[in-house]
Amino acid sequence: MSMPVRIDDELYEQAKTASKGECRTIAGQLEFWAKIGRAALDNPDLPIEFVRELLIARAEDHQQFPAFEPGQFRD
Repeated sequence: MSMPVRIDDELYEQAKTASKGECRTIAGQLEFWAKIGRAALDNPDLPIEFVRELLIARAEDHQQFPAFEPGQFRD
């Protein structure tokens, strides 16, 4: 469910800029930042960059990548 939320103008502009570089909507960028923040607070021992990369990896379509087979890269 979508809900209108008031946010600071500066935060909106930062999200607008970042959303272009990461191919998201502005709302999607703000939601992504909120998820990172929540995950970081829930896991304070993890580096924030690790949390970010983990959320990105979980969102990827894993069907497009072949399954890893042990020994497939040996000579």
